[in-house]
Amino acid sequence: MPLVPGSPARRGHNRSIFLIDRHDAVSPADAHAAAASATARGRRGLRRRDRDSAPRRLGPDGAAVLQLHLALAVICGIALTLIWAATGAGAYWPVWAWLGLLVALGLHAGIRYAVVATAPGRRRRLLLHAVFTAVAAAVLVVVWLLAGMGGFWPNLPLVGLVVLLLIDASLVALWSRLSPQEREKELTARVDVLTRTRTGALDVQAAELRRIERDLHDGAQARLVALSMQLGRAEARLADRPDVAELVRQARGEAGAAIAELRDLSRGISPPVLSDRGLAAAAESLGRRAAIAVSVDVTMDRRPVPALETAAYFVVAEALTNASKHAGDVSARVRIDLDRERLTVEVADDGPGGADPAGGGLTGLRHRVEALDGTLTVVSPLGGGTIIRAELPCAS
Repeated sequence: MPLVPGSPARRGHNRSIFLIDRHDAVSPADAHAAAASATARGRRGLRRRDRDSAPRRLGPDGAAVLQLHLALAVICGIALTLIWAATGAGAYWPVWAWLGLLVALGLHAGIRYAVVATAPGRRRRLLLHAVFTAVAAAVLVVVWLLAGMGGFWPNLPLVGLVVLLLIDASLVALWSRLSPQEREKELTARVDVLTRTRTGALDVQAAELRRIERDLHDGAQARLVALSMQLGRAEARLADRPDVAELVRQARGEAGAAIAELRDLSRGISPPVLSDRGLAAAAESLGRRAAIAVSVDVTMDRRPVPALETAAYFVVAEALTNASKHAGDVSARVRIDLDRERLTVEVADDGPGGADPAGGGLTGLRHRVEALDGTLTVVSPLGGGTIIRAELPCAS
């Protein structure tokens, strides 16, 4: 449906400014109560939104488990040392318990590093072999030190361990050269690992942006609203001092401008309408706020994942901003289509064309889309309008 500036929805968007101007009926206590109530409602809504969109963990964090293992090992070692001290403090027999605890801890740390640093395959098995070799060599040397440091009898076992590791490393390297299928399998596994880690990084980034938007909405913005209302009340009481009232009026105007800028900033960081109502409502909101006539056509039977929604939203926002700046008094069309394989976003305008695909805004959009394995196409011949099309792959 066509969305043009000045619509009733847009006029309703400025309702908060109207309420601020009605200062003569609001006391400072009421201003604080209103700000606190809005803050509480915002926090409850944002918490529900974060619970719905936050990535779910499937188990305890590996680093936390390793830290717990370290703490338990230290506690056990200290407890045995206290028992040794309480029973006469003869030969320090807890040293052997310390050795066993440290061996288990070293194996735990080494196995975790191998699992995190390499993909499943021969290279991971080689790294695990190296971990067991290092731990066994350390145990042999420590036992030799505790046994009195006579003749260095661990030399032959150490040589055997190193030789076995070298043979294993040579076989892995030779197999990788002689077996392209194995190499391809390892590369595929590595790509899968990188894809998962990238998805996790994007989820963390999205959660951090939501937290920043929540802090701005619940903190600075609510305080500025209360400040503006108090300044309006103070202005009303200074009717007999016009010079001071003018200063207060100017301060209230600056506070209102700061509220508007902060609202625009929070909307650019993480649009609340996108998280609360989805991509369709967010695109319609962008069309209503645009300086040109915009029609929006959305075909979606479900909501895509938050990362795709965010990328699609900013494609529409940037395209409409460029059209408003450079295309003049024209119309634009937004089409969003979601099927089983991809999310397609297309923004077209009837302007003069000539958009530079290497410009800063479009380059940033391309990077955002390509981070999700998508493509961004810009078609803008001189005199033929501009079409910006983004295709983002998505799971069915």
